[in-house]
Amino acid sequence: MLLTTLLIQHPEAITDIVRQTPAWVGGLLAGLTWLGLSSTRSRDVHIGRLALMPVAMGGLALWGVQSAFASMGQLIELLALWAICYAAVVAAGWNARAPGGTHYEPATRSFHMPGSWVPLLLIVLVFLMKYGVGVQLAMEPALAHHTGFAFATTAVYGALSGLFAVRSLRVLRLARHPGAALATSI
Repeated sequence: MLLTTLLIQHPEAITDIVRQTPAWVGGLLAGLTWLGLSSTRSRDVHIGRLALMPVAMGGLALWGVQSAFASMGQLIELLALWAICYAAVVAAGWNARAPGGTHYEPATRSFHMPGSWVPLLLIVLVFLMKYGVGVQLAMEPALAHHTGFAFATTAVYGALSGLFAVRSLRVLRLARHPGAALATSI
């Protein structure tokens, strides 16, 4: 039985699922939620942190693919699919501009960025997907060998990772072209 079907038919099952979840998962969710919530207000973000975010979230997604489907025997194909989906999203968003009000401060190597709820949404989506896949595989271990499930999950992981990359790349470009920062902040 798929996890979504179980939860629709028996919403009380969520209590048992959460109860059986290791405590560190709750700590990870709290930390990621804090990180996402910090993005909802205007702030200054160091260039290193901005570059690290898509790497960390991409790593979490790749860990999700590897931990869930390594035993399937098609890990190379899955990683290639992840890379293709990642690259497709990055290519589609390559020309996206930084959000209005964003500008680069060369002296501090940081960006002033307006608040946005999108990072929190993306972080929660990646977390919930990793968590949901983990729960689903704990309930039905045979799914780890189901090609359709593995490829669909991997494609979504790749696309979400690409969205993180696009969001950072469009801001990081301002560091290469500081004059463009003025144009985008109007």
